Formats: sequence, C-alpha cells, structure tokens
Amino acid sequence: MTRWNLNYMKLRDKLLLMYVLSVFIPIVVTNVVFYQVTTANIRSQKTRDAGVAMNNLRNDLRVTVDQGVALSYSFYADPVFNDRLSRSFGSHFEYIQAYNTYLKGEFSGQLSQGIRWYQVYTNNPTILSSGYIERLTAIVRKTNWYEQFRAYSAPYPALIATDQTLSLVQRLDNLDTGGIEQLVKIDFNMDVIKEHFRNSGFDGSVYLVDPGGQIRFSNDPDIQGSRVGGAYSHIRFPNKTIRFESTYSGINYLEGWSLQGVMDEEIVLREVRKSRSFVIWLACINFVLPSIIIAAMSRSIHVRLVRIVKHMKKVKTQNFQTIPPENARDEIGQLTTEFNRMTETIRNLIDEVYLADIQKKDLELKQQQAQLHALHSQINPHFLFNTLESVRMRSLIKGEKETAKIVHHMAKMFRKSISWNEQHVTVKEELELIDSFLQIQQYRFGEKLQYRIEADSAVMMVQIPKMVILPFVENASIHGIESTAGQGLIQLFLSAEDDHLHICLEDNGIGMSSSRLKELLKYLDQNTDMGEHVGMKNAYSRLRLCYGDSFSFSIRSREGEGTQIRIKLPLNESYIRGE
Repeated sequence: MTRWNLNYMKLRDKLLLMYVLSVFIPIVVTNVVFYQVTTANIRSQKTRDAGVAMNNLRNDLRVTVDQGVALSYSFYADPVFNDRLSRSFGSHFEYIQAYNTYLKGEFSGQLSQGIRWYQVYTNNPTILSSGYIERLTAIVRKTNWYEQFRAYSAPYPALIATDQTLSLVQRLDNLDTGGIEQLVKIDFNMDVIKEHFRNSGFDGSVYLVDPGGQIRFSNDPDIQGSRVGGAYSHIRFPNKTIRFESTYSGINYLEGWSLQGVMDEEIVLREVRKSRSFVIWLACINFVLPSIIIAAMSRSIHVRLVRIVKHMKKVKTQNFQTIPPENARDEIGQLTTEFNRMTETIRNLIDEVYLADIQKKDLELKQQQAQLHALHSQINPHFLFNTLESVRMRSLIKGEKETAKIVHHMAKMFRKSISWNEQHVTVKEELELIDSFLQIQQYRFGEKLQYRIEADSAVMMVQIPKMVILPFVENASIHGIESTAGQGLIQLFLSAEDDHLHICLEDNGIGMSSSRLKELLKYLDQNTDMGEHVGMKNAYSRLRLCYGDSFSFSIRSREGEGTQIRIKLPLNESYIRGE
C-alpha cells in the first residue's frame, strides 16, 4: 500500500487545502476566540473599574466621616469646655457670662463642607439652651438617634442613621462630670454624600449598609422613602449581576459598615453585543474574497508551472530549448527567465567558460607568486655602502685586523643574500645574519652601540621567511641609535609560548611621536609602493603574504625614550626543518 505524501497532491489541491487550513478555519476560530476574549476583557475591565470606583467612594465617605470625628474629638479633648459644661452655675447670669466668654465662640468656626450642623446636649440643670448647646430633656431621650446611641458603650464616636440622615454621636466623658450626662451630635451634609455617590463612576447601584445589615443610603432610585432602613439581604436582584463589597475594617467608628455594589452584567456587555453582527458580516467577507483570489492565482500558477516542467524534461535529453518569453515579473516569470539563462549558461560552460576560467585562475596564481618573488628581491643596500666607505677610510688610517673581520662579515652577508634561494630559513640562520650586521654597525659606531640577542633553544630550528627580522634591526640601528647622543642599546628576544614564536625587538633610541607612529602603521598597512622604510615595508608585506591574519604585529614608541616592536608568528610544523 502506497503511503500518502503531501508531495503527491496536485498544486490546485494543495492550494485548496491551504485555503481551508490557513484561511477558513483560522478565520472562524479567530473570530470566535476574538469575541470571547473581547467579552472577557471588557467584563474584566468593567469589573476593575467598578472596584476602583467602590474604593474611591469608600475613601470619600471616610474623609467626610473623619471630618466629623475630628470635630467630636475636639469637643471630647477640650478640658476647659467639658469643665464649664459640667459646672454648676449659681445663677443664669453666671452661665450667660461663661457662655459669652468661652462657650459661645469656641467651636463656631469648625464647620466643614461635609458637616451640616453640630449640637451639644447636657442634663446639667444650671445650663440654659442656647446656640449649639441644648438641654438633654426627656423629649430628646425619646428620639430615634438617642435610642440607637444608647446601645453603644464604646468610648469612640458612633455613626447613627435616621430618616436618611447620618449623624455622629460622641459622649463627652473624658473628665469627671459629677454624674452629668453630656454628648455631642454632629449631622453630616447629605448633599455632599449624595454628590459622592453620583460622582463615584460606579455603573450600577451602591448601598451603604450598617453593621446590622440595614440599608442607610443608596443611589438606587427604587430604594427611597420607607425602603431606606430595610434589610439589604431582602432585595432581589437579576440572576446575571456582578456583586462588589467594600468594607471598613480596622476603623473603630466605622466597624461593620460596608458599601455594597450591584452591576447588571448585560449592561457591561452591551457594547460587545452591538458588535456581534458586524463580526459576522466581516467573517463572511473574509471567506468570499480569499476564495476568489486563490482561485484566480492558482490558475495563473498552475498553467505556467506545467510549461516549465515540460521544458525541464527536455533538458534531461540535452535539448536546451528555451521557453518563449512572457511579460511576467512574479517569481514564476523570474523562474522562466532564470531557466532560459541557465540553459544558455550550460552551453557556454561546456564550450568556453570552463576552460577560460581555469586559465584565469592559473594566471592569478602566477601573478601572486611573481609579487612574492619581487618582494623577496627588494633589499635596501644603503647600509652596505655606508659600511664599505667606513671600512675604506679606517683602512687608510689604521692598519688593523679588525678591518679584515668586518670585511669578513660583509662578505658573509653578501653570500647569504645571494645563496638563499629558498623562501624560508631557520631562526638560527637569521640570527647569525643579524649578529654579522650588528658587529658591522658596532665597527661603525664604536662604543656608542651595544646589542644583546637572546633566543630559546627550542626556537632555533623553527623555519621563518628569510630576512623578516633583519630590516627591523637595521631600522632600529640607523633611525633609532644613530641619531641619539648617548650610548645606544639594541635588544632582541625570541621565545616559544602558546604554539607561537614571540619576537621582541627593543632600542633606547630617539623613538617616535604618536603622530609619526600612526603614519608609520598606516603606511605599513597600505598596499602602495615602497617608500622611505623600504626594508620594514618589505618584511611586513612578506609576513602578511605568508601568514595572512595568523600573525600579529605591534609597535610601541615614545619620543626620546626608544621603540619596541613585537611580532608573534604561529609555530606551524611545516616550518620546522626536518619535519
């Protein structure tokens, strides 16, 4: 039985399957998920907004109540006021004098926006009812607010609700009153409280419920008149409602009071319901348009691909027939153009291009080798001529064997430069040549030049390109030491570390300024003709040709202090003699 494979399907069937899997099903799923997610997000957002509105309303109400609490504690904590309120006055004149001197204006300016009025009650028989001070008579004791207050025994203020009015009642027993009962009743401004409810931003009904579960205030128009004071639990709400509760906890005078919010879920999702028909129409449009577009595009693709396949089968039989050109710029049109170009290229490769490319590569290789040989042949001979002139002059003046020694070293250097036909030499041979050069320079400069050469025995047989160290030593001698006034010292150190040959050349000559050093480094890196430092340029270029990016080269110099050159070459086994 043949195993089903997607590659066995025709292109039109693949496009149809792609449409169903990539357009039809995703659109249906996306619209359903989008509607559900949008509904959940709006519900969640509305819920968060309602919770924030409830918290804001709770805080606003507490601020208003705190205004009354602050005023009640002002009465409670005033010892002079409480003392005079509980004092037994000998005559009405004595009380009136006390009232005018202290009691009358003590708290007259403490009314705030949230407080409508305050009243002080006392059963002191020597006090007259005047201003905000009233006698605590039997009639007052029968009022609803006083009967509710008698149930409270706590020392802090009590929040009392009567006839859609909220009041705060506080016993004034901070000091010994001698058995006289006295208290303060503060009435809140209900217009301010109503304004808090209207501006809360809660999209629903809010109920202020006392510790006994009774409704004391609400913005619900159905909870008016006699229904205020009814039990909150007896109210019947629709099934799909969202409930909110914000309680006052940790506040003794508001302990047990709470705000109950009710919001209809249909109101929350009303905006989403309106967009349902729009989503359905948009989904239908998304189904129809892609169907028409895919049908037209599939025909355009199928016909032209079949034509390309037919011509590709002809190429298999070495029939390089091109496809007739068409005015098309899409990928299939580009594929047709590239197919025609490919068939022509194949013929050209067979006839001409392959052989011509081989000849071109061979020419480039020979040019590179010629460039390397040209670099090897460039030797700066000016120091040899200067030395020969010195030898000639000294030979005329003195008849010393030293001259013969120097001439011997000169001959040795000439022989090395002429006889070195190979591209690489050992470190030992390079150092012997450097030693001969430095002895010649010592002959020229006398005690002015001293030198020191140290090399690990492990690196003596390492192969390096010939004459890549000598030009730097020559430059240190001529340009560094020759121009200095004091005694010059050239030091050369060679060691093997981390599979690399480390070369360090130091001199205490005149050095270079930072600008001059930058120009020298730029000159060494440029692919230009040899200039002033031909020896260094020659050596640096041959190192770059031989090692590419595998070697490192650095120069450090300070004007008047000397120069240090560091070269690091890889220890390739092919460069070691005998291996």
